[in-house]
Amino acid sequence: MTLQTRPKATNALGDISLLYVSVMLRAIEAEGGATEKLKTQFHLSDSALASPDSRISIPRYMRLGHAGISLTGNRALGLRMGALTRPADTGLAGLAAETAHSVGQALSTLIRYSLLTSENSRGEPSLDKTGRLARFHSIAPYNQYNYFVVDSILAAWVQLARHMTGRYDVLERVRIEYPSIGQDELFESWFRCPVEFSATENSIQLKESVWHHPPAQAHPAMHNKLTQWCEDELREIRQGWSVADRVQRLLTPLLRGETPTLETLAAKLGTTPWTLQRQLSSEGTGFRQLLDKTRKQLAQDYIRETNASLSEIAWLLGFANPPAFHKAYQRWYGISPGESRKAIRQGT
Repeated sequence: MTLQTRPKATNALGDISLLYVSVMLRAIEAEGGATEKLKTQFHLSDSALASPDSRISIPRYMRLGHAGISLTGNRALGLRMGALTRPADTGLAGLAAETAHSVGQALSTLIRYSLLTSENSRGEPSLDKTGRLARFHSIAPYNQYNYFVVDSILAAWVQLARHMTGRYDVLERVRIEYPSIGQDELFESWFRCPVEFSATENSIQLKESVWHHPPAQAHPAMHNKLTQWCEDELREIRQGWSVADRVQRLLTPLLRGETPTLETLAAKLGTTPWTLQRQLSSEGTGFRQLLDKTRKQLAQDYIRETNASLSEIAWLLGFANPPAFHKAYQRWYGISPGESRKAIRQGT
């Protein structure tokens, strides 16, 4: 299998495979929505949608989802997306997951190789094998543009478990970080278990019998072969990262409400502050420069690509208060963030 190094996301907030967009379009059509206009509006060609390597920026994906919700009137479109997600819709990782010896191993496979189909600056999903928990990282602050993202990811994981077991009652609990949007009964009916909104995390907890369930599709030899391909692709992606790239990937989730320290980043990378600073220096940069660069890139994308308020952006970038963010933005771009957003919306 010939591997090609995938380029880094051009948007600081990350990107996602068009495989997920295809699922979204199927869900919109299932809800009676016409998708051709959306495809034209968001410049989605049939050839791009057919390619497993094509990507869309995370903010553009969120705007597309919001447009789909507005078109169909279904605020729970994310659940519909999850229900229509097949293993192949999550790429090579999904095919590897389908051949795992248990549902728990399948989720572990899907989460370990999530980077193959989505690079999100806000974080990565994780797995707690002891608690039989699959967690999706926080994408707060929440609004009508990103509720569906949480719904679709959690629902897709559940759909995989249902697909592999032939059962619908696979969960003990669902926790969702955003507040209730008034559809609690619908969510509990779909997940078939208690759903807690305004929780401290986004997660699903599987029943023990489901976690260990051996699916009919289990195939040890094929699973090993497919996971090796996943490992090769993952290694190829990570080999293209410099130390500065690794630091920037860790910085964004840590910025929310505070300024990370060199010591914190070094600990996460398993090294000492002095060694990390030396490595960055050899690449012609330093921790403070990277922190400023990361904030600058993210600030422009938040202003241009999202509807987050300026105070929310200040918090997301780890500034002590909005005035501190305004001052930094003025230094970076010679214009205030409010004026910048106004100019972008006016197309100037």
